[in-house]
Amino acid sequence: MKFNFDYLLSILPRLIEASSVNIRLAFFIMVLSLLFGTGFTILRALKLPVVNEIIAVIISFVRGTPLLIQIFIAYYVLPAVGLDLSPEVAGVAAITFNSMVFVSETMRGGLSTIDPGQIEASTALGLKPRAIWQKVVLPQLFRRIVPVLVNEATIVVKGTALLSVITVVEVLRTAQQMASASYRPFETLVGAALIFLVLNLVISLAGKVAEARFALARA
Repeated sequence: MKFNFDYLLSILPRLIEASSVNIRLAFFIMVLSLLFGTGFTILRALKLPVVNEIIAVIISFVRGTPLLIQIFIAYYVLPAVGLDLSPEVAGVAAITFNSMVFVSETMRGGLSTIDPGQIEASTALGLKPRAIWQKVVLPQLFRRIVPVLVNEATIVVKGTALLSVITVVEVLRTAQQMASASYRPFETLVGAALIFLVLNLVISLAGKVAEARFALARA
């Protein structure tokens, strides 16, 4: 079967429409990952022995198991303990849990680049720990880890394609449905790949613009 470029063009509008689901889910996941990842980082910085041991187990689990399995656990296992989530909510919860850990790891690495003298000076001025995090540490930290966060955002966007396995109708599942109806899997998969490529190029471009603005602000 030859590649049909006209068919590819004809299915792109429907795939573009389906990409709104990926964009919406990726946006919520990144916002939640930043929030929970920041909380996770602050919690680890407190160096509470028991808490840090629990966090170490969570990190090992996330790093050592495929994201797809984590999605299956959220969708198929949690109902067994009374937490019955819709496909989208289960998918967002699973990818957020995964991304939160990597965001926290990134922030932990960024913390080591901040001069401890700033924190000591803030403490000497009488700032409370919460104010030090909000006004001194986190603003610098977020600016320094922008490139890594952009990379994490592209991983999250690609991760939303895995939600097709739990019946979320996004780009990949839409492509699979069209491939089953038309018997043209090559064109539909190429179309889905193009959609994800464009989404991630836009994210990368936005990240470069943000980096340039932060660089100007520091100059």
